[in-house]
Amino acid sequence: MTHSRTRIGLGAITLVAAGLGAVATAPSASAAPDTDCMRAGMSFLKENGLFAAVAKGGLPIATAVSVGVTPRAGTDVASLPDPLPLSVVLADHRAGDDSLFQYPWC
Repeated sequence: MTHSRTRIGLGAITLVAAGLGAVATAPSASAAPDTDCMRAGMSFLKENGLFAAVAKGGLPIATAVSVGVTPRAGTDVASLPDPLPLSVVLADHRAGDDSLFQYPWC
């Protein structure tokens, strides 16, 4: 069941990104979700006192960039919702090399 939810989450971020005009590729069916990266991202948010605020109101892209997160080549940041909902942030972390952003903790 968890595997199905992960695929749905990854598919959702791809659809959100594609629907907003961002360049994103769907992860291959054989790609395992990068749950280590997701956990590291959650830890970063918690350690910096940001988790509750991001869970409630999303993560402003400027905040993410200020801590070293960088858009991958081809990501149209201007077309993404700002702030990014926590569910999208976590799904992007799980996307591994297919993510919209690169995270320094991954």
